Amino acid sequence: MTAPAEPMHELAHLGHASLFTPTPEATCSYFVDLLGMDLLEERDGSSYLRAYGDYERWTVKVTGADRAGAEYISWRTSSPQALDRRVTWLESAGHGGRWVDQEFGKGPAYEFDDPDGHTFRLYFETERYVAPEGKRPVIPVNIQAYAGRGANVHHLDHVNLLARDVRVCREFWEEGFGLRTYEIIERPDGDGELGAWMSSSIQGHELIYTQENTSGHGRLHHLAYVVESREEVLRAAEIMADALIYIEAGPSRHTAIQGFYLYTREPGGNRIEVANGGYLVFAPDAEPYVWTAEEWATKPGWGARIPPEFHVYGTPVVDPEQEMTT
Repeated sequence: MTAPAEPMHELAHLGHASLFTPTPEATCSYFVDLLGMDLLEERDGSSYLRAYGDYERWTVKVTGADRAGAEYISWRTSSPQALDRRVTWLESAGHGGRWVDQEFGKGPAYEFDDPDGHTFRLYFETERYVAPEGKRPVIPVNIQAYAGRGANVHHLDHVNLLARDVRVCREFWEEGFGLRTYEIIERPDGDGELGAWMSSSIQGHELIYTQENTSGHGRLHHLAYVVESREEVLRAAEIMADALIYIEAGPSRHTAIQGFYLYTREPGGNRIEVANGGYLVFAPDAEPYVWTAEEWATKPGWGARIPPEFHVYGTPVVDPEQEMTT
């Protein structure tokens, strides 16, 4: 496994996501009424939303389109200089993209594709959220007053992308951006990988790649927001069930990274996770744990097994019969 000779800390954290949906009004209602997020702005056919623990003004953008999927995923860099260095690396390594004017509280961003065709943006400039009267927290270091609505999601946590070659995507982020990989699943034949869990920090995962099992590429598996306790994951399940939202998996506990989870599909079709927990890695020289396919198949965690569609369905849908859409 190749790794930078010196640890690289150019990416501060996962930034925000832009989602397409064929049902923009219903999708926004899902985020606001069921997840408990705030609709901050509507402009140019898009809606901008935030969770009460997000320090930036917004972390998910929803735009109407003919099908669901991710327009782009973004990272905030650790400095303006880090942004310039990563752009230089991308262009020298043959992954060059273009500068775009960001929108609504974000500075200029550099847009590019990963090896599987997922679109990403890098940015540094951002506006911090300032809570208005009625939403100001009593403890001033908090971002916003406790929301206590719906599933009560706290902040954007991670994204999982489907990739035709997980290893190539993992090495792209390790070598070019210094992401740390914490867990890997090997393919049964030993030729490649089925999954990789990566992060810019001690958090167990911010970016995940899992195997693409259809003819598609550049697809979204899921976007995850975190809540502050397992009990709130259970609460989310009650809320989603009463709202007749399809619950695909959970509540249960993951084997990789060991978070507690609930997977639903918002009305437009994008898979959204309500998550809690997951481990932290403090050792700066920790090596990733590599699961063999046989070891992974034993599922040493607990809870109901993930349904087969979980390993096939993604957005945009490319093969409705194979992906077992509901």
